[in-house]
Amino acid sequence: MKKSGIILLAALMLAPFKVLAQPDPNFHIYIAIGQSNMEGNPRPEALDKENVSPRFVTMNAVDFPDSKMGEWRTAVPPLARPNTGLTPADWFGRTMVQNMPEDVKIGVVMVAVAGCSIDLFDKDKAKEYIPKQAQWMKGICDQYGGDPYGRLIELCKKAQKDGVIKGILLHQGETNTNDPQWPANVKKVYDDILADLGLEPNSIPLLSGEVVPADQKGACAAHNEVMAKLPEVLPTAMVVPAYGCEAGRDHLHFNVKGSRELGRRYAARMLGYLGY
Repeated sequence: MKKSGIILLAALMLAPFKVLAQPDPNFHIYIAIGQSNMEGNPRPEALDKENVSPRFVTMNAVDFPDSKMGEWRTAVPPLARPNTGLTPADWFGRTMVQNMPEDVKIGVVMVAVAGCSIDLFDKDKAKEYIPKQAQWMKGICDQYGGDPYGRLIELCKKAQKDGVIKGILLHQGETNTNDPQWPANVKKVYDDILADLGLEPNSIPLLSGEVVPADQKGACAAHNEVMAKLPEVLPTAMVVPAYGCEAGRDHLHFNVKGSRELGRRYAARMLGYLGY
């Protein structure tokens, strides 16, 4: 065989392997789910949109004016949807990149629906849960193809081609205040997510942020007592305290300062878990 033929044959044999890029182990991805405080209630200020590191990115769960669903972009708020506000995930990511090696990138995949019960993220309950809700909530779900959980898994599988999922950020509970089954229901959602993404059981932490607390006259502060029991049911869970995080006028949502501080506390919990 001529030399040119050997080179061509070798190139053809190697070609398929060139497209099989491996996930970057230094690209750390976090799943973010929840209701209105997670999707973001307060309007971002200039401070929240300035100097966002290109090492902090988000994968769109819906189309944005300048980027499409499923695309990574620098995590300039809003993160959840084009009309949402500042989320704790914003300052979680900013704090993470500030405190980790420069070769580590942080990504967030977020699906959050205002006012929802934890049942919305239970793939076995959502089909019955969504049709019973108010039209405005159905409208949000429609933006996720009528299946927020399915959209989350779809995007996370895509994200796994680029990086490694390191944890789950949860902020939900106001709608389930005083529900003693909430910790078990969260565990069900956690177990389903890991199974559907091919992750080993109990292999990543779940960080659950407290709702607006009693020191801020939180309307649902009683749920924090229920949340405190979550690690008893799910050993990989860590509760993120919200005492001192400023609330908005409705005492249901954090204001911009409270959201920033809670995001930093999510990061502090995760950094400690990682050994930083």
